[in-house]
Amino acid sequence: MNYQESREYIDKITREIPSVLGLDHMRELMKRLGNPQDDLKYVHIAGTNGKGSVIAFLYSVLSGAGYRIGRYVSPTLYSYRGRMEVSGSRISREDFAAYITQVSDVIAAMTKDGYPHPTAFEIETAVAFLFFKKENCDLVLLEVGMGGNLDATNIIKNTLLAVLVSISMDHMSFLGNTLAQIAEKKAGIIKDGCRVVTARQKPEAMQVIERISREHGAKCTIADASEAEMLKESCLGQTIRYRGEEYEIPLAGVYQKENAVVALNALKVLDELGFSTAAEQKKEGLRTVNWNGRFTVICKKPLFVVDGAHNPAAADMMAASIEHYFKGKRIIYIMGVFADKDYRSVIQKTAHFADRILTIQTPDNIRALPAGELAKTVSEYNPNVQAMDTIKDAVEEAFSLAGEQDVIIAFGSLSFIGEMTDIVENL
Repeated sequence: MNYQESREYIDKITREIPSVLGLDHMRELMKRLGNPQDDLKYVHIAGTNGKGSVIAFLYSVLSGAGYRIGRYVSPTLYSYRGRMEVSGSRISREDFAAYITQVSDVIAAMTKDGYPHPTAFEIETAVAFLFFKKENCDLVLLEVGMGGNLDATNIIKNTLLAVLVSISMDHMSFLGNTLAQIAEKKAGIIKDGCRVVTARQKPEAMQVIERISREHGAKCTIADASEAEMLKESCLGQTIRYRGEEYEIPLAGVYQKENAVVALNALKVLDELGFSTAAEQKKEGLRTVNWNGRFTVICKKPLFVVDGAHNPAAADMMAASIEHYFKGKRIIYIMGVFADKDYRSVIQKTAHFADRILTIQTPDNIRALPAGELAKTVSEYNPNVQAMDTIKDAVEEAFSLAGEQDVIIAFGSLSFIGEMTDIVENL
């Protein structure tokens, strides 16, 4: 297959093979591929909100310090191939096509032998492992797809460090209906004897993480953001003081202080595990981090912010950021969501801030909620809502409504933020 054919193959699998939790298919697939994942070392990251930001901090610091670092994340804003990167270079089209061809041939033999067909995420994860092994990564930063214990990424054995970011209610149909049940699944990435760094969680989640850490003989460090002092902040970034050192962070959002503290604690543990970075390398890595779509300003007049908030906890954090940065401002929303998310709660927590809400259907995704259906739900909380036909229409309408002192905020899913950013930059 060439690159276009390999992408079409993945898209076809996404449409036809539903997501499942479980490692049996993945074990068989990786065994037939020679278990390349067993030759790598990992920082494994799970949790509800903040995984991508923490990985971005770690990636920036460790790559800047000269380590060969693999990064596996999803979704990405601008490039599908950006899901799999090694020290700043995403997987090439040629390599991706070659690995997909290799994996698809193995899958054909698997299904012929009576095994179920792996999902798109399992296939992508297998490709990532093959890529990282070929690239001789010193360390791989591996983001969980969903949950933890039964996620395809949890086939790995050599976890040096398990990182748990903020845990809240999400994917309840798969993970459970209580915070303790969800934490149990997410803490399933903790392996015997590994190290653990966790954000300070709500008590019911914290108890589960500490218990599972003890059961695995895994030393657990709690990264407490309340120990960090905010020195300077705006919607363009912030400066914090933590354990006597000052760190500039070019990411806005009140939650980024917590993510930075989690990352700094993870880096301290990695220092002890042989992946040491100097104090100045940590500062420089945080100062130069790039992680778009997390309360990111993409235009200044009017101020245009994009944020991936897509679940109740992220909506709470976005609402706190709006209160913090934009109190008294006239605000226009552009909103698109997936139908399988708790979008009603997101609307409930955020709709009252907006003077006007424009709804869109996130493009090219079977999970997308139609713009009209979203507008109908929004109208229960804010009557000033209008369904738009396209993302471009929504952007143009938002600009026509907004004065220079107003604020436009696009949120609800990361899936459309990349396309929207391109449209704004080319207007």
